[in-house]
Amino acid sequence: MSAPSRLSLNQETIKQWSLPELAEGCAEAGVTGVGLWREPVQKYGVAATAELVRGAGLTVTSLCRGGFFTAIEPEARATALADNRRAIDEAAILGTDTLVLVSGGLPAGSRDLFAARERIADALGELAPYAADHGVRLAIEPLHPMYASDRCVVSTLAQALDLAERFPAEQVGVCVDTYHVWWDDSVAAQIARAGAGGRIAAFQLADWITPLPEGVLLGRGQLGDGSVDFRWFRERVDATGYTGPIEVEIFNPDLWARDGAEVLAEVADRYRTLAL
Repeated sequence: MSAPSRLSLNQETIKQWSLPELAEGCAEAGVTGVGLWREPVQKYGVAATAELVRGAGLTVTSLCRGGFFTAIEPEARATALADNRRAIDEAAILGTDTLVLVSGGLPAGSRDLFAARERIADALGELAPYAADHGVRLAIEPLHPMYASDRCVVSTLAQALDLAERFPAEQVGVCVDTYHVWWDDSVAAQIARAGAGGRIAAFQLADWITPLPEGVLLGRGQLGDGSVDFRWFRERVDATGYTGPIEVEIFNPDLWARDGAEVLAEVADRYRTLAL
């Protein structure tokens, strides 16, 4: 059975695969979209990766990640902006129009969330026109509040939209990731708000499972193993008029220890059963 047409496999879901294995495995499974991460792409070569995925008939649905804009020191801020310009360049070479942003946590010694969010806005003001010139849209991804101190002071879809809406929709949008926003009782209204403004740049699925592992980063669940109602999210995102790819992005060592083709087949089956 071929994979559903909108399904995209984020590279981290089957991290055990090399880029050539990812391209071959997706092509064999009929998955036509892939979400890529900068570190393995840089290691393989950006231009070489672009050639590889195109040769396999794949579309790069997003590149992760840019961001980390909250540093206070001028030198650190300049370094972050330069790295984000490189990320935009890489996204353009790969042929994706979406660069996902993890905005950054509180700087050491700071407790000022509001100032940190304003520094994100300042960075977006510098980067959004550059991204637009390269055919790339910046996608602000809100992360679950447990990451606010060290990774992302943007914790809700409303906060992400408050930032994005300062800029043209074709320059800055948001990423709706079920793992991060499933708990928010205002999320339906915020999805509608994002859709009305043409702000949904990416839509990602992963399940919330407990207990969380030590370190919490690697605790995303396979679809159906946790608490998220994926069909509920898909229906509400689709109701806004969004027709783009739906990426499955799971960080989980148990999945990484398994055969990649088996994991991909399971992802496609769970997606078909639980999200469609």
